[in-house]
Amino acid sequence: MPNTHMEWHYSLTDQCSLLGVKTVVRNPWRKPTQRKLRSLAVLPVLALAATAAGCAEEVNTAGDTQAGDKVELINDGQLTVCTHLPYEPFQFRDGGETVGFDVDLVDLVAEDLGVKQKLVDTSFEGIETGQVFEAGDCDLAAAAITITEDRDRVMDFSKGYFDADQALLVKSGSKVDGLDDLDGKVLGVQQGTTGEEYGNENKDKHGYQTRQYEDLELLQQGVQNGAVAAGINDNSVLLYATKTKDALEVSTEFDTGEQYGIAVADGNGALKAKIDEVLDAAKQDGRYDKIYEKWFGEAPPKEDGGEGSDESGK
Repeated sequence: MPNTHMEWHYSLTDQCSLLGVKTVVRNPWRKPTQRKLRSLAVLPVLALAATAAGCAEEVNTAGDTQAGDKVELINDGQLTVCTHLPYEPFQFRDGGETVGFDVDLVDLVAEDLGVKQKLVDTSFEGIETGQVFEAGDCDLAAAAITITEDRDRVMDFSKGYFDADQALLVKSGSKVDGLDDLDGKVLGVQQGTTGEEYGNENKDKHGYQTRQYEDLELLQQGVQNGAVAAGINDNSVLLYATKTKDALEVSTEFDTGEQYGIAVADGNGALKAKIDEVLDAAKQDGRYDKIYEKWFGEAPPKEDGGEGSDESGK
């Protein structure tokens, strides 16, 4: 007698494969908050939607948890971390290994949880829009992410752990000392970053155009080869780049008062509280200072890594 259940299963699997559909079933106990309601996308064809529903797979999104609750991870024995490479010195590849300031900092969280950190390189746009959490791709995201109100609507942030401003990267010897000098020229920006936002906000006032780059390395190359007259990004990474790239220099900085935060899924209070706890302990016992000195060659400013807020603000 034919196994009709198995025949249906294989048929559905084939359809799912052909459709390329992957849907996510969120934790049924999770209650959406009024502050962060999200819209649901639906397929326009009902028959297609019905097939896609059979392809759904359960993803542990940790639901709405509170400080003190057990930290639930999407994969047993590992802290899965979404990042975007390269963003030196926060995360980049060196000799086949992903290293950096953020990597070392998150290692402290993994160690406290008794697990290992596993890094997933993904687009920064997917991180800053919260898509990586909706898809269940990672437990947290660490990618020198500036805390902003828009981002806070789709994810939750740890306390601020690193202070940053915007800066202008130019060729060494360039006469571009500020945005006023870019009239009629092109400014390079990195996709999805607060630098891109700052550049776009000021382009009409200063008469320049912007050109978008997918990552920091491509932005730096654009400045170096003259494709753009200057590039804008966080001051820490641009100043770090000029230490090894003599052809580039930072001509000016803009006081934007930004702070980086480690991101978790909206409502994952247990993991957020654990990250805050580890950050506080690391600042108290000197581990944060050691990591900072390792990557920047000096002690952090007194105010760096302050507690920040979700309203502050690659």
